[in-house]
Amino acid sequence: MPAMPSGIPACPDTSRRHRLAAQLADMIPGAATIRVSLTDPAQVWPHPHTIVQDEAGRSMELGRTTSRVAARWILRVWPDEDWTRPHTFRLADATLTRSDSVAAERGR
Repeated sequence: MPAMPSGIPACPDTSRRHRLAAQLADMIPGAATIRVSLTDPAQVWPHPHTIVQDEAGRSMELGRTTSRVAARWILRVWPDEDWTRPHTFRLADATLTRSDSVAAERGR
């Protein structure tokens, strides 16, 4: 990523995350969260897999292409995350959290 003379990246990561959230909201109307993992239950090898939910927490059906594109876009914005664990991207505030740790806390 090109940097300005001060050494600050020309495109801060926060604006990149917010652009991604806006693009995904346009691509998947009504989506509130997108859970991404590399464990697609229909595949033997690791493949991007998404579960999209609306504001009420209801799952939304996506086509295979839309699902994979959304997952890959999210994976590319956070390449340094531990993708062996699922993560949830909240479109409202453009934040990414590990899903398995949240689920473990709820179960206790």
